[in-house]
Amino acid sequence: MPPDEFRRHAHTLVEWAAGYFEQIETHAVLSQVEPGDVRRALPDHAPEQPEPFEQVIADLDRIILPAATHWNHPGFFAYFAITGSAPGVLMDLVSSALNQQAMLWRTSPAATELEEVTLRWLARLMHLPDVVEGVIYDTASISTLHALAAAREVAVPDVRTKGLAGRDLPRLRVYCSEHAHSSVDKAVIALGLGHESLRRIPADDAFSMRIDQLEVAIADDLVAGIKPIAVVATIGTTSSTSVDDVDAVATIAEREGLWLHVDAAYAGVMAMVPEFAWMRAGLNRADSIVVNPHKWLFTPFDLSVLFTKRMDVIRQAFSLTPEYLKTSEAGTVKNLMDTGVQLGRRFRALKLWAVLRYFGAEGVRARLREHCRLAQLFASWVDADPDWERLAPVPFSVVCFRACPPEAAARDLDALTHAIIDRVNKSGDVFISHTSLNNQIVIRLAVGNLRTEERHLRRAWELLHMALKELETP
Repeated sequence: MPPDEFRRHAHTLVEWAAGYFEQIETHAVLSQVEPGDVRRALPDHAPEQPEPFEQVIADLDRIILPAATHWNHPGFFAYFAITGSAPGVLMDLVSSALNQQAMLWRTSPAATELEEVTLRWLARLMHLPDVVEGVIYDTASISTLHALAAAREVAVPDVRTKGLAGRDLPRLRVYCSEHAHSSVDKAVIALGLGHESLRRIPADDAFSMRIDQLEVAIADDLVAGIKPIAVVATIGTTSSTSVDDVDAVATIAEREGLWLHVDAAYAGVMAMVPEFAWMRAGLNRADSIVVNPHKWLFTPFDLSVLFTKRMDVIRQAFSLTPEYLKTSEAGTVKNLMDTGVQLGRRFRALKLWAVLRYFGAEGVRARLREHCRLAQLFASWVDADPDWERLAPVPFSVVCFRACPPEAAARDLDALTHAIIDRVNKSGDVFISHTSLNNQIVIRLAVGNLRTEERHLRRAWELLHMALKELETP
């Protein structure tokens, strides 16, 4: 594409993106298309002859937008609400233009060193000790996988060379809360430990891991000849955003020689807010911590950060340099390819760097505070209404609740909850999701989008009431 043509189409797409942000509320949050609609709208084969790029742009509006679920919509309250903010979007364009492959320092000094600097900024904002190093991966699942790979590296002699099979090794054990993310399950499976190596610890009434039950589980395993190697504590569980007692878990981990990984993918950024200093307890004792700026730090997906005091173990587990990647500056620089299974790495740090500079630390804090205020406001509406009940604390910006009208006491409240969610989501104005707590289906409303205002919460509350009334009317 000649430069002039690129410039023309780029201007068109910048206008398209700006218009999309301006008109985001005109779109249904949850896509209303049927399965297969996108496939049917496209030909079966790639074109043999070139097509005008104008037609590609036109198909964004014709095919792509109607089939997109709009995570940038202020009425998006499902899962963990996120924002791909404009500074990050612009830097994604720059990243694509530069097309850096940051496997070696040599192949992109800019990407390598900017990642180091930006993650140092983030670590200091979160009040993490200066000894931690950070590395960017795509998602928390990969961050957790690498953390547990490091735990395996420490616990099993020569595992990198000899593996696990055919050796006289005890069964290995990893512990986490019953409410920990499924990425822990996938990590133990992928690492060859086996799903049965994961032991989920019961939670208390606030959905936090019970420390006494963790102690019992470890003691029982030791008696049974099972070797504990790691424990995962969570700050902001996926279902209810509950918080494990990281400091107490750290004491146990240190005593038993376990790797402590903290999953703070969602709520970790709140450590930078002074009012939430309580959640920092024990973080400085963790071997590794994952936090996802693409969840609640306004950074376009995907960008997950693994912080660790033991990056040497990560490198020990994964570093491998074939002849064609050896360089003269080896030993004097850090190569990102040594910090995981991935060789090639995109220039992801650019967008986080731009977000932190554009909003500033206090700007970020102000927006995080506002999201928590809105969640507390919504929770107060639920608490004050006799037809609804809240089923979990609200430490951050997620509210878990359900309808429980007195006259419906004998009904299947799980079915009612699903029906309410379906009706609300079909409105197109908001998108909410569900989870299970204490074997009950509950609604999750997550606040996290930069554009979300009180009026959007009021609209969600209105739609919930309307749905309940319609379902209760004979």
